[in-house]
Amino acid sequence: MVNIVALRAAVVAYAGVSVALAVTNIQHIDRNSHVQAHDHGNSFGMRATHSISLKRQLYRTGQLHRLNAKARTRIVHKTAYYGQLEVGTPRQRFVVVFDTGSGNLMIPSTSCQTRACQMHSRFDRQASATAEDYEADGSHTRRGAARDEITVTFGTGEITGVFIQDDVCIGNLCSNVRFVGATSETDDPFSSFNFDGVLGLALPQMAQGPEFSVMDRLVSNEALKNPRFSVFLSDSATENSEITFGDVKSEHMASEMHWQPVSRPTGYWQVEIKDITINNKPQQLCNDCQVAVDTGTSQLAGPTHVIEELSHRLNVKSDCSNYDELPKLGFVMGGNVLNLKPQDYVDKGNEGCEVSLMPLDVPPPNGPLFIFGDPFLRKYYTSYDRGENKIGFAVANHAGMAENEPSALLLSLDGAITHGEDAPTDATAFLARTKGH
Repeated sequence: MVNIVALRAAVVAYAGVSVALAVTNIQHIDRNSHVQAHDHGNSFGMRATHSISLKRQLYRTGQLHRLNAKARTRIVHKTAYYGQLEVGTPRQRFVVVFDTGSGNLMIPSTSCQTRACQMHSRFDRQASATAEDYEADGSHTRRGAARDEITVTFGTGEITGVFIQDDVCIGNLCSNVRFVGATSETDDPFSSFNFDGVLGLALPQMAQGPEFSVMDRLVSNEALKNPRFSVFLSDSATENSEITFGDVKSEHMASEMHWQPVSRPTGYWQVEIKDITINNKPQQLCNDCQVAVDTGTSQLAGPTHVIEELSHRLNVKSDCSNYDELPKLGFVMGGNVLNLKPQDYVDKGNEGCEVSLMPLDVPPPNGPLFIFGDPFLRKYYTSYDRGENKIGFAVANHAGMAENEPSALLLSLDGAITHGEDAPTDATAFLARTKGH
Protein backbone atom coordinates (compact mmCIF):
# COMPACT_ATOMS: atom_id res chain seq x y z
CA MET A 1 0.00 0.00 0.00
CA VAL A 2 1.26 3.45 -0.92
CA ASN A 3 0.67 6.24 1.61
CA ILE A 4 0.54 9.83 0.38
CA VAL A 5 0.17 12.71 2.84
CA ALA A 6 -1.18 15.78 1.06
CA LEU A 7 -1.29 19.05 2.93
CA ARG A 8 -4.48 20.97 2.36
CA ALA A 9 -4.69 24.24 4.27
CA ALA A 10 -7.98 24.15 6.12
CA VAL A 11 -11.56 24.80 5.26
CA VAL A 12 -11.03 24.00 1.63
CA ALA A 13 -12.66 20.69 0.91
CA TYR A 14 -16.32 20.47 -0.02
CA ALA A 15 -16.95 24.14 0.72
CA GLY A 16 -16.63 24.41 4.43
CA VAL A 17 -15.40 21.15 5.93
CA SER A 18 -12.51 22.14 8.18
CA VAL A 19 -9.42 20.16 7.26
CA ALA A 20 -5.83 20.98 8.05
CA LEU A 21 -4.43 17.69 6.79
CA ALA A 22 -5.89 15.41 4.15
CA VAL A 23 -4.39 11.92 4.37
CA THR A 24 -4.56 10.01 1.13
CA ASN A 25 -4.16 6.23 0.98
CA ILE A 26 -3.87 4.31 -2.26
CA GLN A 27 -4.44 0.57 -2.08
CA HIS A 28 -5.34 -2.35 -4.36
CA ILE A 29 -8.83 -3.83 -4.34
CA ASP A 30 -10.28 -6.71 -6.35
CA ARG A 31 -12.72 -5.49 -8.99
CA ASN A 32 -13.41 -6.50 -12.56
CA SER A 33 -12.85 -3.69 -14.99
CA HIS A 34 -12.14 -3.10 -18.63
CA VAL A 35 -10.40 -0.64 -20.87
CA GLN A 36 -12.17 0.74 -23.90
CA ALA A 37 -10.42 2.61 -26.70
CA HIS A 38 -12.28 5.61 -27.99
CA ASP A 39 -12.12 8.58 -30.30
CA HIS A 40 -12.44 12.06 -28.77
CA GLY A 41 -14.75 13.55 -31.36
CA ASN A 42 -15.86 16.48 -29.23
CA SER A 43 -15.45 20.27 -29.22
CA PHE A 44 -11.70 20.15 -28.58
CA GLY A 45 -9.34 22.79 -29.98
CA MET A 46 -11.96 25.55 -30.23
CA ARG A 47 -10.92 28.77 -28.48
CA ALA A 48 -13.93 30.02 -26.56
CA THR A 49 -15.28 31.33 -23.27
CA HIS A 50 -18.07 29.94 -21.14
CA SER A 51 -19.81 31.18 -18.01
CA ILE A 52 -21.61 28.96 -15.52
CA SER A 53 -24.22 30.25 -13.10
CA LEU A 54 -23.53 29.13 -9.55
CA LYS A 55 -26.23 28.26 -7.04
CA ARG A 56 -25.82 29.18 -3.41
CA GLN A 57 -26.40 26.96 -0.36
CA LEU A 58 -26.52 28.51 3.11
CA TYR A 59 -26.13 26.33 6.17
CA ARG A 60 -24.98 26.40 9.78
CA THR A 61 -22.63 24.00 11.49
CA GLY A 62 -20.96 23.57 14.85
CA GLN A 63 -17.21 24.06 14.95
CA LEU A 64 -14.64 23.67 17.71
CA HIS A 65 -13.02 27.07 18.12
CA ARG A 66 -9.74 27.67 19.97
CA LEU A 67 -8.48 31.15 20.72
CA ASN A 68 -6.35 32.49 23.57
CA ALA A 69 -6.02 28.98 25.05
CA LYS A 70 -9.81 28.63 25.30
CA ALA A 71 -11.81 26.00 23.43
CA ARG A 72 -15.54 25.88 22.79
CA THR A 73 -18.01 24.92 20.10
CA ARG A 74 -19.66 27.75 18.21
CA ILE A 75 -22.19 27.96 15.41
CA VAL A 76 -20.55 28.94 12.12
CA HIS A 77 -22.51 30.23 9.13
CA LYS A 78 -21.25 28.76 5.87
CA THR A 79 -21.98 29.15 2.19
CA ALA A 80 -21.39 26.85 -0.76
CA TYR A 81 -21.45 27.91 -4.43
CA TYR A 82 -21.81 25.22 -7.06
CA GLY A 83 -22.53 24.81 -10.78
CA GLN A 84 -22.96 22.26 -13.53
CA LEU A 85 -20.56 20.23 -15.62
CA GLU A 86 -20.94 17.08 -17.72
CA VAL A 87 -18.90 13.88 -17.94
CA GLY A 88 -18.83 11.02 -20.43
CA THR A 89 -20.47 10.03 -23.72
CA PRO A 90 -23.39 10.54 -23.71
CA ARG A 91 -22.97 13.36 -21.20
CA GLN A 92 -23.96 12.82 -17.57
CA ARG A 93 -24.69 15.96 -15.54
CA PHE A 94 -23.28 16.82 -12.13
CA VAL A 95 -23.18 19.89 -9.90
CA VAL A 96 -19.84 20.62 -8.30
CA VAL A 97 -18.02 23.22 -6.23
CA PHE A 98 -15.37 24.94 -8.39
CA ASP A 99 -12.53 24.82 -5.89
CA THR A 100 -9.24 26.71 -6.29
CA GLY A 101 -7.97 24.97 -3.14
CA SER A 102 -7.83 21.44 -4.55
CA GLY A 103 -6.57 19.85 -7.74
CA ASN A 104 -8.79 16.92 -8.73
CA LEU A 105 -12.31 16.29 -9.97
CA MET A 106 -14.15 14.03 -7.52
CA ILE A 107 -17.71 12.82 -8.17
CA PRO A 108 -19.76 9.87 -6.88
CA SER A 109 -19.95 6.76 -9.05
CA THR A 110 -22.64 4.09 -9.36
CA SER A 111 -20.22 1.74 -7.58
CA CYS A 112 -20.89 3.79 -4.43
CA GLN A 113 -23.86 2.50 -2.45
CA THR A 114 -23.50 4.61 0.69
CA ARG A 115 -26.36 6.93 1.66
CA ALA A 116 -24.34 10.06 0.85
CA CYS A 117 -23.69 8.86 -2.70
CA GLN A 118 -27.26 7.72 -3.31
CA MET A 119 -28.52 11.19 -2.40
CA HIS A 120 -26.57 12.65 -5.33
CA SER A 121 -26.03 12.10 -9.04
CA ARG A 122 -23.60 9.24 -9.66
CA PHE A 123 -21.34 8.64 -12.66
CA ASP A 124 -22.28 5.48 -14.53
CA ARG A 125 -18.97 4.36 -15.94
CA GLN A 126 -20.54 1.49 -17.91
CA ALA A 127 -22.92 3.91 -19.66
CA SER A 128 -20.10 6.05 -21.08
CA ALA A 129 -18.57 4.98 -24.38
CA THR A 130 -15.47 7.10 -23.74
CA ALA A 131 -14.60 6.05 -20.16
CA GLU A 132 -11.31 4.32 -19.36
CA ASP A 133 -10.04 2.84 -16.08
CA TYR A 134 -6.59 3.74 -14.75
CA GLU A 135 -4.35 2.86 -11.82
CA ALA A 136 -2.32 5.11 -9.52
CA ASP A 137 0.85 4.63 -11.60
CA GLY A 138 -0.90 5.82 -14.76
CA SER A 139 -1.29 2.40 -16.35
CA HIS A 140 -4.54 1.09 -17.79
CA THR A 141 -6.51 -1.28 -15.62
CA ARG A 142 -6.29 -4.90 -16.74
CA ARG A 143 -9.48 -6.92 -16.92
CA GLY A 144 -10.00 -8.76 -13.63
CA ALA A 145 -6.94 -7.17 -12.00
CA ALA A 146 -6.93 -5.44 -8.63
CA ARG A 147 -7.91 -1.77 -8.74
CA ASP A 148 -6.03 1.02 -7.03
CA GLU A 149 -8.30 2.91 -4.65
CA ILE A 150 -7.66 6.33 -3.19
CA THR A 151 -9.01 7.48 0.18
CA VAL A 152 -9.06 11.17 1.03
CA THR A 153 -9.90 12.36 4.54
CA PHE A 154 -11.81 15.64 4.80
CA GLY A 155 -12.18 16.75 8.41
CA THR A 156 -14.76 14.44 9.99
CA GLY A 157 -15.43 12.47 6.80
CA GLU A 158 -13.71 10.69 3.97
CA ILE A 159 -14.14 9.70 0.33
CA THR A 160 -12.79 6.53 -1.28
CA GLY A 161 -12.66 6.12 -5.06
CA VAL A 162 -10.99 4.77 -8.18
CA PHE A 163 -9.28 6.49 -11.11
CA ILE A 164 -11.29 7.03 -14.31
CA GLN A 165 -10.54 9.00 -17.46
CA ASP A 166 -13.29 10.48 -19.62
CA ASP A 167 -14.43 13.59 -21.44
CA VAL A 168 -15.30 16.41 -19.03
CA CYS A 169 -17.30 19.33 -20.44
CA ILE A 170 -17.93 22.78 -19.01
CA GLY A 171 -20.57 23.94 -21.46
CA ASN A 172 -18.91 23.38 -24.85
CA LEU A 173 -15.40 23.50 -23.36
CA CYS A 174 -14.33 19.87 -23.26
CA SER A 175 -11.19 17.96 -22.41
CA ASN A 176 -10.26 14.34 -21.70
CA VAL A 177 -9.41 14.28 -18.00
CA ARG A 178 -8.60 11.76 -15.29
CA PHE A 179 -10.71 11.99 -12.13
CA VAL A 180 -11.76 10.15 -8.99
CA GLY A 181 -15.05 8.24 -9.09
CA ALA A 182 -16.14 7.78 -5.49
CA THR A 183 -16.94 4.24 -4.38
CA SER A 184 -17.67 5.27 -0.78
CA GLU A 185 -18.57 8.51 1.04
CA THR A 186 -19.24 8.92 4.72
CA ASP A 187 -22.65 10.25 5.71
CA ASP A 188 -21.06 13.08 7.69
CA PRO A 189 -20.65 15.59 6.17
CA PHE A 190 -21.40 14.77 2.54
CA SER A 191 -25.11 13.93 2.88
CA SER A 192 -25.80 17.53 3.96
CA PHE A 193 -24.58 19.11 0.71
CA ASN A 194 -26.72 19.96 -2.32
CA PHE A 195 -23.82 19.46 -4.73
CA ASP A 196 -22.44 16.15 -5.99
CA GLY A 197 -18.69 16.72 -5.89
CA VAL A 198 -15.73 19.03 -6.33
CA LEU A 199 -13.83 20.25 -9.39
CA GLY A 200 -10.32 21.20 -8.29
CA LEU A 201 -8.92 24.28 -10.04
CA ALA A 202 -5.68 24.64 -8.07
CA LEU A 203 -2.34 24.78 -9.85
CA PRO A 204 -1.08 21.41 -11.16
CA GLN A 205 1.16 20.74 -8.14
CA MET A 206 -2.06 20.12 -6.19
CA ALA A 207 -3.43 17.54 -8.64
CA GLN A 208 -2.83 13.80 -8.43
CA GLY A 209 -0.98 14.10 -11.75
CA PRO A 210 -0.94 16.26 -14.91
CA GLU A 211 -3.83 14.29 -16.41
CA PHE A 212 -6.06 15.33 -13.47
CA SER A 213 -5.78 19.11 -13.92
CA VAL A 214 -8.93 20.17 -15.80
CA MET A 215 -7.75 23.75 -16.26
CA ASP A 216 -4.35 22.75 -17.63
CA ARG A 217 -5.96 20.28 -20.01
CA LEU A 218 -8.26 23.00 -21.35
CA VAL A 219 -5.28 25.32 -21.78
CA SER A 220 -3.11 22.71 -23.53
CA ASN A 221 -6.01 21.80 -25.84
CA GLU A 222 -6.29 25.50 -26.77
CA ALA A 223 -9.96 25.35 -25.82
CA LEU A 224 -9.93 28.73 -24.05
CA LYS A 225 -9.89 32.23 -25.53
CA ASN A 226 -7.50 33.17 -22.71
CA PRO A 227 -5.77 30.79 -20.24
CA ARG A 228 -7.73 32.01 -17.23
CA PHE A 229 -10.96 31.69 -15.28
CA SER A 230 -12.74 34.31 -13.18
CA VAL A 231 -15.09 34.05 -10.19
CA PHE A 232 -17.93 36.36 -9.14
CA LEU A 233 -19.79 35.48 -5.92
CA SER A 234 -23.08 37.16 -5.09
CA ASP A 235 -23.73 38.71 -1.69
CA SER A 236 -27.53 38.41 -1.87
CA ALA A 237 -30.33 36.39 -3.44
CA THR A 238 -31.04 39.19 -5.94
CA GLU A 239 -28.03 38.50 -8.17
CA ASN A 240 -26.38 35.46 -9.71
CA SER A 241 -22.92 34.12 -8.97
CA GLU A 242 -20.87 32.76 -11.86
CA ILE A 243 -17.54 31.37 -12.95
CA THR A 244 -16.22 32.30 -16.38
CA PHE A 245 -13.65 30.18 -18.20
CA GLY A 246 -11.47 31.93 -20.75
CA ASP A 247 -12.06 35.58 -19.89
CA VAL A 248 -12.63 38.42 -17.38
CA LYS A 249 -16.08 40.05 -17.43
CA SER A 250 -15.93 43.80 -16.95
CA GLU A 251 -19.55 44.00 -15.79
CA HIS A 252 -18.51 42.28 -12.56
CA MET A 253 -15.84 44.89 -11.81
CA ALA A 254 -16.43 48.10 -9.83
CA SER A 255 -12.72 49.03 -10.06
CA GLU A 256 -9.80 48.21 -12.28
CA MET A 257 -8.23 44.77 -11.95
CA HIS A 258 -4.97 44.61 -9.98
CA TRP A 259 -2.75 41.61 -10.67
CA GLN A 260 -0.40 39.86 -8.27
CA PRO A 261 2.01 37.03 -9.19
CA VAL A 262 1.69 33.61 -7.60
CA SER A 263 4.37 33.80 -4.94
CA ARG A 264 5.30 30.16 -4.30
CA PRO A 265 5.11 26.90 -6.30
CA THR A 266 2.94 25.09 -3.73
CA GLY A 267 -0.06 24.38 -5.94
CA TYR A 268 -2.18 27.01 -4.20
CA TRP A 269 -3.28 30.16 -5.96
CA GLN A 270 -1.33 32.15 -3.39
CA VAL A 271 0.15 35.64 -3.26
CA GLU A 272 2.19 37.69 -0.82
CA ILE A 273 0.57 40.09 1.64
CA LYS A 274 2.91 42.74 3.03
CA ASP A 275 0.90 43.69 6.11
CA ILE A 276 -2.54 43.96 7.70
CA THR A 277 -4.30 47.29 8.23
CA ILE A 278 -7.08 48.51 10.52
CA ASN A 279 -8.86 51.53 9.04
CA ASN A 280 -5.96 51.70 6.55
CA LYS A 281 -3.36 51.98 9.31
CA PRO A 282 -0.56 49.37 9.06
CA GLN A 283 -0.36 47.04 12.04
CA GLN A 284 3.07 45.44 11.44
CA LEU A 285 1.38 42.12 12.20
CA CYS A 286 2.29 40.08 9.19
CA ASN A 287 5.29 41.14 7.17
CA ASP A 288 5.67 39.18 3.93
CA CYS A 289 2.93 36.68 4.80
CA GLN A 290 1.28 34.41 2.26
CA VAL A 291 -2.42 34.04 1.42
CA ALA A 292 -4.17 31.34 -0.59
CA VAL A 293 -7.29 32.48 -2.44
CA ASP A 294 -9.74 29.61 -2.06
CA THR A 295 -13.14 29.43 -3.75
CA GLY A 296 -13.86 26.13 -2.00
CA THR A 297 -14.08 27.44 1.56
CA SER A 298 -16.62 29.65 3.28
CA GLN A 299 -14.26 31.13 5.87
CA LEU A 300 -11.23 33.32 6.46
CA ALA A 301 -8.30 31.76 8.30
CA GLY A 302 -4.77 32.65 9.36
CA PRO A 303 -1.87 31.89 11.70
CA THR A 304 -3.00 31.53 15.31
CA HIS A 305 -0.68 34.16 16.77
CA VAL A 306 -1.75 36.72 14.15
CA ILE A 307 -5.46 35.98 14.58
CA GLU A 308 -5.21 36.24 18.37
CA GLU A 309 -3.46 39.62 18.22
CA LEU A 310 -5.75 40.86 15.46
CA SER A 311 -8.84 39.86 17.47
CA HIS A 312 -7.47 41.81 20.43
CA ARG A 313 -6.90 44.95 18.33
CA LEU A 314 -10.29 44.76 16.59
CA ASN A 315 -11.96 44.49 20.03
CA VAL A 316 -15.26 43.01 18.84
CA LYS A 317 -17.66 43.01 21.81
CA SER A 318 -19.42 39.69 22.34
CA ASP A 319 -22.74 41.49 22.90
CA CYS A 320 -22.35 43.34 19.57
CA SER A 321 -22.55 46.69 21.37
CA ASN A 322 -19.75 48.20 19.24
CA TYR A 323 -20.63 46.49 15.96
CA ASP A 324 -21.60 49.72 14.19
CA GLU A 325 -18.28 51.36 15.17
CA LEU A 326 -15.99 48.52 14.11
CA PRO A 327 -13.17 49.41 11.67
CA LYS A 328 -12.31 48.20 8.20
CA LEU A 329 -9.86 45.28 8.11
CA GLY A 330 -7.39 45.45 5.23
CA PHE A 331 -4.66 43.41 3.60
CA VAL A 332 -1.75 44.99 1.72
CA MET A 333 -1.13 43.36 -1.67
CA GLY A 334 1.34 44.97 -4.04
CA GLY A 335 0.54 48.66 -4.07
CA ASN A 336 -2.99 48.40 -2.69
CA VAL A 337 -4.96 47.80 0.49
CA LEU A 338 -7.92 45.47 0.01
CA ASN A 339 -10.44 46.15 2.78
CA LEU A 340 -13.18 44.09 4.39
CA LYS A 341 -16.10 45.56 6.34
CA PRO A 342 -17.25 44.27 9.77
CA GLN A 343 -19.99 42.15 8.19
CA ASP A 344 -17.24 40.33 6.29
CA TYR A 345 -15.03 39.43 9.26
CA VAL A 346 -17.53 39.26 12.16
CA ASP A 347 -19.91 36.35 12.75
CA LYS A 348 -23.04 38.06 14.07
CA GLY A 349 -25.98 35.97 15.27
CA ASN A 350 -28.33 35.22 18.13
CA GLU A 351 -25.34 34.10 20.21
CA GLY A 352 -23.68 37.49 19.82
CA CYS A 353 -20.67 38.74 17.85
CA GLU A 354 -17.26 37.18 17.31
CA VAL A 355 -14.36 37.60 14.91
CA SER A 356 -14.94 34.94 12.27
CA LEU A 357 -11.30 34.47 11.28
CA MET A 358 -10.34 30.89 12.06
CA PRO A 359 -6.92 30.15 13.62
CA LEU A 360 -4.94 27.91 11.27
CA ASP A 361 -1.30 26.91 11.48
CA VAL A 362 0.12 25.55 8.24
CA PRO A 363 3.76 24.52 8.71
CA PRO A 364 6.55 25.48 6.28
CA PRO A 365 7.19 25.30 3.40
CA ASN A 366 3.52 26.02 2.55
CA GLY A 367 2.93 28.16 5.64
CA PRO A 368 2.47 30.32 7.54
CA LEU A 369 -0.54 30.93 5.40
CA PHE A 370 -3.81 32.87 5.36
CA ILE A 371 -6.85 31.47 3.59
CA PHE A 372 -9.23 33.89 1.85
CA GLY A 373 -12.58 32.19 1.29
CA ASP A 374 -16.10 33.34 0.45
CA PRO A 375 -16.25 36.48 2.69
CA PHE A 376 -13.31 37.93 0.76
CA LEU A 377 -14.48 36.60 -2.60
CA ARG A 378 -17.88 38.25 -2.26
CA LYS A 379 -16.12 41.60 -1.90
CA TYR A 380 -13.59 41.06 -4.71
CA TYR A 381 -13.98 39.69 -8.21
CA THR A 382 -10.98 37.44 -8.84
CA SER A 383 -9.33 36.09 -11.97
CA TYR A 384 -6.81 33.24 -12.13
CA ASP A 385 -4.38 33.43 -15.04
CA ARG A 386 -2.65 30.14 -15.83
CA GLY A 387 -0.63 31.63 -18.68
CA GLU A 388 1.31 33.99 -16.40
CA ASN A 389 0.51 32.39 -13.01
CA LYS A 390 -1.05 35.50 -11.50
CA ILE A 391 -4.26 36.46 -9.69
CA GLY A 392 -6.34 39.54 -10.45
CA PHE A 393 -8.38 41.41 -7.83
CA ALA A 394 -11.11 43.99 -8.50
CA VAL A 395 -13.88 45.29 -6.26
CA ALA A 396 -16.93 43.19 -7.11
CA ASN A 397 -19.75 45.12 -8.73
CA HIS A 398 -22.84 44.21 -6.71
CA ALA A 399 -26.40 45.41 -7.26
CA GLY A 400 -27.24 48.47 -5.19
CA MET A 401 -23.61 49.31 -4.43
CA ALA A 402 -23.04 52.87 -3.23
CA GLU A 403 -21.06 55.05 -5.64
CA ASN A 404 -18.22 55.62 -3.18
CA GLU A 405 -17.97 52.04 -1.92
CA PRO A 406 -15.28 50.83 -4.39
CA SER A 407 -12.95 53.67 -3.40
CA ALA A 408 -13.51 52.89 0.29
CA LEU A 409 -12.64 49.22 -0.21
CA LEU A 410 -9.66 49.33 -2.56
CA LEU A 411 -7.03 51.87 -1.53
CA SER A 412 -3.93 52.67 -3.56
CA LEU A 413 -0.76 53.13 -1.52
CA ASP A 414 0.50 55.87 -3.80
CA GLY A 415 -1.77 58.21 -1.87
CA ALA A 416 -4.71 58.10 -4.27
CA ILE A 417 -7.76 55.98 -3.75
CA THR A 418 -9.01 54.05 -6.75
CA HIS A 419 -11.18 56.33 -8.93
CA GLY A 420 -9.00 59.35 -8.11
CA GLU A 421 -10.26 60.49 -4.71
CA ASP A 422 -7.83 61.78 -2.10
CA ALA A 423 -6.37 59.18 0.21
CA PRO A 424 -6.56 59.56 3.97
CA THR A 425 -3.46 60.85 5.72
CA ASP A 426 -2.66 57.50 7.31
CA ALA A 427 -2.39 55.83 3.89
CA THR A 428 0.03 58.50 2.67
CA ALA A 429 2.11 58.07 5.82
CA PHE A 430 2.17 54.34 5.26
CA LEU A 431 3.48 54.90 1.74
CA ALA A 432 6.30 57.07 3.06
CA ARG A 433 7.33 54.41 5.55
CA THR A 434 7.11 51.68 2.92
CA LYS A 435 9.24 53.55 0.40
CA GLY A 436 11.79 54.35 3.05
CA HIS A 437 12.74 50.69 3.41
